[in-house]
Amino acid sequence: MARRGDLYLEIHFTPDKRYRVEGRDVYQTVPVAPWEAALGASIETPTPSGVIKLKVPAGSQTGRRLRLKGRGIPGPEPGDLYVELEVVLPPADTDKARELYETMAHELAFDPRQRRGG
Repeated sequence: MARRGDLYLEIHFTPDKRYRVEGRDVYQTVPVAPWEAALGASIETPTPSGVIKLKVPAGSQTGRRLRLKGRGIPGPEPGDLYVELEVVLPPADTDKARELYETMAHELAFDPRQRRGG
């Protein structure tokens, strides 16, 4: 009969460019369309544990972090999964796309260089 004792395991992760690990927390960047960020949306996105439905809050900007508690590295105190949003613009590579961008430029009173909140 073997003696009782501690068992230590050394675990190595296969690197995956979609994810960044810090301690027990996992970070991933998810691209969203401007209208999904501005209006809010429910999108499907892959995670290390499978595809999930993610609610993008209206008014989101690039860099916004959404925390999925307990979805990081498992353990007695599991880590969290942080989804960082990245707003991706559609290319203005067609006449229709350029027309839509020009309409927004004329119709929206928006200057991205204005300081928010005064």
